[in-house]
Amino acid sequence: MSKKRGLSADEKKTRMLEIFHQSKDFFQLKELEKIAPKEKGITAQSVKEVIQALVDDHLVDSEKIGTSIYFWSFPSKAKNAKKRKLLDIQGQLDDCCKKLKKTEENLASESVGRELSDDRARHLAELEQTLKKENELKKEMEKYRDSDPEYIAQLKNEIEELKSAVNRWTENIFILKSYCKNTFQVENEVIEQNFNIPQDLDYMEF
Repeated sequence: MSKKRGLSADEKKTRMLEIFHQSKDFFQLKELEKIAPKEKGITAQSVKEVIQALVDDHLVDSEKIGTSIYFWSFPSKAKNAKKRKLLDIQGQLDDCCKKLKKTEENLASESVGRELSDDRARHLAELEQTLKKENELKKEMEKYRDSDPEYIAQLKNEIEELKSAVNRWTENIFILKSYCKNTFQVENEVIEQNFNIPQDLDYMEF
């Protein structure tokens, strides 16, 4: 026998709205936690989450009166929310249409003078050759990069930073070894063996 499928988030929201729209009444959360499981098959544990989702979607209103919070939603609320959503989407669509039209106009404008011709083909061929030559020169320059003073200085700085980082980690390892030895009375050799720490581990000299 197949296991019964639980309600999806959208199904829970739809059924919860039915409680409000069918009753046209005001409810506290504890009341909904009793009604929803019996009438709509929504587990009591998920009622609060569903209500909050509906409030966030502007489909359910809430108001604190005294020490209690009341929730309500009328059919017109959902209708207005859908209408507002439709208007938002329509506005986004209009903006996209305007941007598309502007892009098409710019494309048409930029295309003027770029029609295929012998002169344009010649210029494009020259551009391609120039770019090819540029790439060849860049590759040639890479061969001599090791002699570039700026590049060498950069490498030296990076090496110094790496050495500092290595020494920081080495210091951390020594501190941990000392802590383990003093706290758990474990010899250095045992610590090094269990944690694969080289016996000749030491600081790097600059």
